Amino acid sequence: MTLRERVGCLGCVLLLSACSSWLGGASKPVAASVTLPPAEPTAGSASEPSIDPSWWVLLADPELDRLQTQLAAGNVNVRLLAARVQQAQATLAMVQSGASPTVSVSTAVGRAQSAGGSAANAWNLTAPLSWEVDVWGRLQANTVAAQASLQASQEDLALARLSAQASLVQTYVTVRAAERQAQVLTQALVAYERALQLTQYRYEAGVVSAGDVAQARLQVNTTQAQLIESQANRLQGLNALAVLLGQEPGQLTLALTHALPTAPDLPEVVPASLLQRRPDVRAAQQRVRSAQASLGATQASFFPALTFNASAGYSNASLSSLFSASSLLWSLGPTMALNLFDGGLRKANEANAMAALDAAGLTYQQTVLQALQELQDNLMLAYQLQLQAQAQSKALVAAHDSLAITQAQYDAGMVSYLNVVNAQTAALGTERALLDTEAKRLLALTQLMKNLAGRW
Repeated sequence: MTLRERVGCLGCVLLLSACSSWLGGASKPVAASVTLPPAEPTAGSASEPSIDPSWWVLLADPELDRLQTQLAAGNVNVRLLAARVQQAQATLAMVQSGASPTVSVSTAVGRAQSAGGSAANAWNLTAPLSWEVDVWGRLQANTVAAQASLQASQEDLALARLSAQASLVQTYVTVRAAERQAQVLTQALVAYERALQLTQYRYEAGVVSAGDVAQARLQVNTTQAQLIESQANRLQGLNALAVLLGQEPGQLTLALTHALPTAPDLPEVVPASLLQRRPDVRAAQQRVRSAQASLGATQASFFPALTFNASAGYSNASLSSLFSASSLLWSLGPTMALNLFDGGLRKANEANAMAALDAAGLTYQQTVLQALQELQDNLMLAYQLQLQAQAQSKALVAAHDSLAITQAQYDAGMVSYLNVVNAQTAALGTERALLDTEAKRLLALTQLMKNLAGRW
């Protein structure tokens, strides 16, 4: 089976397995006694780690590992999403508090006169208790919705962290590629300057024409311009790295290595479970769960609310006798309230919740489809770039052989210096193209690892 067929099969399996459990009932009305997803995380839920915490170690670059450590504490976008997770945690705590009894203490003092009576003081100290009995599951549904929203925000944070890590890897690869390009151009420039000097000597000896000197000088000047461009690209990459780490541009320095990170081998098989670890897929899944629970809570509002009330305290006309046994008073009993007419508000809320559930289901479906597309695109791109790099490696060997032959022919007076320049240009262009392809392959592999939320 070809690589494309394997990815296509993966897409079918994942799309069917992922969408059937969540989208199958997303557009169907939920009964009043709605069956909610479990309130506690289960196996395979968002509580489990969805991302390999050190997926970039496949590139085997210690300097990259050091930068990733700095990224965890310095990236501004990650810190912003972390604050939103804290907001979701606070929201969940507020929702969960609704299932607990409410106890308060109140005191009052006043003077009043009833009809036909005399004025008297009134001292009161009471402790009322109120507790809503969750008969229809409304409070549980609200709790499940808040838990799912919290898990979705946690996955958003994981996605932001993963995206920042991938951006750091890609920018780092760009910097190292610019270094390597600059090194190749520097080595070529040294050879071209030596060739220009030798050509100048031969021109002064009357062996070659002034055109050969002009061609050699053109080669040197062109290579100098390309070298300056590569150095500028490296500086821009360093500035981008600094911003990713939460630093000011220009503050970051990296030691020159003139080497790209090690490219990991492509996987033979990609299990569907790896794609299901993606934070955006898991966040969309949790938002469907939250929408389901919210719909259940909305439908529970059609039923009467049962509240248990209790109160105990003291009441007396004299403060000194307030805590006597005769001043004790208490009350105990349930209260049931049913909203008979609200102008269609509950119906509108139910329709809104159903539409939100449909939207969440469709968003989840689109997220899965987009994940499949990104996986297949980057898998095929990495495979094609691997083949391209192999072909360019062979072309580079042939280009160096051609340059050596042409140089020998020029030394023997068989060809003009223009032939040497063309051979030099071809060899340098092939080597730079190979470096560019290797960098693109690393970028594609990085994006592939991001799509799979870590290692394969």
